[in-house]
Amino acid sequence: MDPGLTGALALIETSLDILLIRDMPVALSGTGTRREIVPSLLAKLIVDLDPEIAFVERVNALPKQGVSSVFTFGQGYGMIRGVLGALQIPTHLVTPGAWKRAVGLGADKTAARARVMALFPRDASFFQRVKDHDRAEAALLAWYGIHKTMSDA
Repeated sequence: MDPGLTGALALIETSLDILLIRDMPVALSGTGTRREIVPSLLAKLIVDLDPEIAFVERVNALPKQGVSSVFTFGQGYGMIRGVLGALQIPTHLVTPGAWKRAVGLGADKTAARARVMALFPRDASFFQRVKDHDRAEAALLAWYGIHKTMSDA
């Protein structure tokens, strides 16, 4: 799961060879000017996907990021962890460096889209736009999680 307002959730059903991608459910806040993750929609999305295990990117504030942005991002990250915890879904937090190294990526968002389209050519339409890099990262994090779990078994 790639947290953040433009983040995404990815589920890989290995037995059926299916990739499901869902954008983070967001709506305008009560004041109508800011977007925020909607907890009830996030919970419904996760319940509908019915994951056995979750891999969430362990994120931190970035240097020179505004206080409001950091607060909003932290709120969303905490909400994701809280919903997964409430649903009792085993969750692994993975640093960006760990999963990106494992899938052969650096910081280049275009490379993430290219890599996921190579891994999942049937689903390339999910990742065609430049702004689909968060979807690509969610899918690659899920792919990393499956391979990490299998290698640890």
